[in-house]
Amino acid sequence: MSGAGLPLSRVVELSRRDGVDEEAASNFLATMDGLTQAEALANLERDTLLYGWNTATGRAIQQGIMEARLG
Repeated sequence: MSGAGLPLSRVVELSRRDGVDEEAASNFLATMDGLTQAEALANLERDTLLYGWNTATGRAIQQGIMEARLG
């Protein structure tokens, strides 16, 4: 499974960075289909607060959002 416009190999690479919650990052990046970049960033902000994700996880997800081809 991969995020919109983000190859699975890149999802895996971002998710496996030091300090990143691999499951959170890979799940988030794999479920961006149909979102705009602004919506994905808003979801990231909300989910980070809701789930208490650390900075490394948030940064990995943010980078994936910025690299993805979203609407």
